[in-house]
Amino acid sequence: MKKIEAIIRRTKFEDVKDALLAADIEWFSYYDVRGVGKARQGRIYRGVVYDTSSIERILVSIVVRDKNVEKTVNAIIGAAQTGEIGDGRIFVIPIQDAIRIRTGERGDIALYNAEIEE
Repeated sequence: MKKIEAIIRRTKFEDVKDALLAADIEWFSYYDVRGVGKARQGRIYRGVVYDTSSIERILVSIVVRDKNVEKTVNAIIGAAQTGEIGDGRIFVIPIQDAIRIRTGERGDIALYNAEIEE
């Protein structure tokens, strides 16, 4: 199992969500986050200079079976990529175990319902 964390633009969240659902990834968490990037420039909007070094983003967190890692990563890249600086990052992290609290099931089966098992 792997945990995939993607930091993406807020404007791309709906596209990423739709892409994940289309890739049969139906369970994930997301959080509003702020971060600091390489770009250190001010933007001017209606005569007011805004500091853009602190950036609002969305952190998407997903735990998937090993066989679903590539399709999940590709879905995120395809939906979140604009080709401009600030598209974000994806991190793939190994997960040692997963436990479903209700039943005590451990491992891959704890991630999904047994009836849907492929």
